[in-house]
Amino acid sequence: MITAIVLIKTSVDRIPEIAESIAAIESVTEVFSVTGTYDLVAMVRVKAHEDLAEVIPGRISKIPGVQGTDTHVAFRTYSQHDLEAAFAIGLDG
Repeated sequence: MITAIVLIKTSVDRIPEIAESIAAIESVTEVFSVTGTYDLVAMVRVKAHEDLAEVIPGRISKIPGVQGTDTHVAFRTYSQHDLEAAFAIGLDG
């Protein structure tokens, strides 16, 4: 699974509507409204790199009010959940 973090600049007066439209796209797992240079951050998870082109420029960027995106592809994922699962292996409980 390939994970991309998409930083999204939008029309400020339409942030909630744009966020809802992005969240409705298949492969978008979360959308966050944030402070700073960008207005939204979306997490996109796909099976192949080619699928990123369908989701990000093909769907997200075409939503009315989206002014631009900056995409970062994750090399690895680290999470507290993964660490807890790894340490729990073999424990009775």
